[in-house]
Amino acid sequence: MKVLMLSSESVPFSKSGGLADVVGDLSARLSLLSCDVRVMIPAYHMSPSEAGEEAASVQIRLLGGFRQVDIRQKKLGKVTFYFVCDSLFCNRRGIYGDTSFTPYPDNFLRFLILSKAALAFCSQAGWIPDVFHCHDWTSGLLPFLIKRDRTGIFKHSKTLFTIHNLAYQGVFPKIEFLNAMEETDRDLLDGENINMMRCGLIYSDWISTVSPTYAIEIQGHEQGCGLEDILERRSAELSGILNGIDTAAWNPENDPLLSSHFGQGNMEGKALIKSQVQIKFRLPQNPDAPLFVMISRLAWQKGIEELLEALPQLLSDGKLQFLIIGTGDSKYEDQLRSLELKHPNLSANMIFSNEAAHMGEAAGDFFLMPSHYEPCGLNQMYSLRYGDIPIAHRTGGLADSITDLFSNPEKGNGILMDSVNPQSIIDSVRKASGIYHSPEFFTARENAMKCDFSWDSSAKKYISLYRQITKKGGKHA
Repeated sequence: MKVLMLSSESVPFSKSGGLADVVGDLSARLSLLSCDVRVMIPAYHMSPSEAGEEAASVQIRLLGGFRQVDIRQKKLGKVTFYFVCDSLFCNRRGIYGDTSFTPYPDNFLRFLILSKAALAFCSQAGWIPDVFHCHDWTSGLLPFLIKRDRTGIFKHSKTLFTIHNLAYQGVFPKIEFLNAMEETDRDLLDGENINMMRCGLIYSDWISTVSPTYAIEIQGHEQGCGLEDILERRSAELSGILNGIDTAAWNPENDPLLSSHFGQGNMEGKALIKSQVQIKFRLPQNPDAPLFVMISRLAWQKGIEELLEALPQLLSDGKLQFLIIGTGDSKYEDQLRSLELKHPNLSANMIFSNEAAHMGEAAGDFFLMPSHYEPCGLNQMYSLRYGDIPIAHRTGGLADSITDLFSNPEKGNGILMDSVNPQSIIDSVRKASGIYHSPEFFTARENAMKCDFSWDSSAKKYISLYRQITKKGGKHA
């Protein structure tokens, strides 16, 4: 099975979020299951030598002429990574913009080049994928381009379009499409705009998303983000496969970012790390205080507004400790700093640090994820692996990976809320603190650490889906 992953980012070369982890980790696991998987991503802020050996130089057609694009390659394990070397990528520091809040104005052209370069390279190299696995809106034009290909080179190739977060759709003025592409189709345009996510949903042979529950949720108005009609119409060609995690990088028994280690049956190291974290992050030294950790983007989606309303009441008696790590909207950062000045049992750290994330997961007793929606979520899986009991909203991948310990005491590994509001957060935190160091707490922690979220199971499901798509094909919506 030959698979080309097309993505805007992938570890270990570029990352802005969980998409990069999924592309890199899934590709590595697929390569161990007799799958010839290759990844094509842009060469962000790279010199030619940094992007590896020369693989090809291709011409891509844009309206009004051709553009020469170099493709370079590196091998990582069994996976070949191809880098699209174009000035619109190589001469920019960011992936989507210089900051999270300032997207590049020519992003439509940039990611059109990515899709066209993928097809031009495969055609020139004579390596024709059985499946083009397209990830999120930045690769949404490729299914359309294959459907409109007249060469016949890709007549047997199928496209799988994976939604990582439906809220980010790649919407641009129609004029950008008209100024860049010679291909036209009325279905491609959405009123006065071109919507790259919508394009992927309409023209792909099959659609997947990153958890079974999210696949259901996005077919409704509340989480469909205006595309629910398309998704409901294509429900027979929509699958939900829960992401895995890198269990080598996230392993409390040998995590290189931790000074102490622990595992089931030997939790002394976790207590030592909790003490270290209390010192490092300016919290009172108290081993008996329940430590609630949140590592997240500070954005509305993550429930930060509701948490900020709940925190004053939760912090008031000083018995609970809260460690928050993350960056995001400045108004949330300012509110957290203000709260921290009033409450010594809150440590607010506006940083993006892998080491701090590992320390927080390892030290915590409970992990807060009051997300309004969460297509999959990875932090709850890290938390479960590190014996950090998650408190989360019953949505998306959180619902698929967490079992509520109050509804199912024998198998429970976390606490689930049915809605996100300040009172539900307060109630859930109080329920958690009420069982701290009780038999129920230790049963839930044991259940959590037994969970297996390795990529093995998910990768096998993707291979099965690839075979299903290539054998039966997909229906064009």
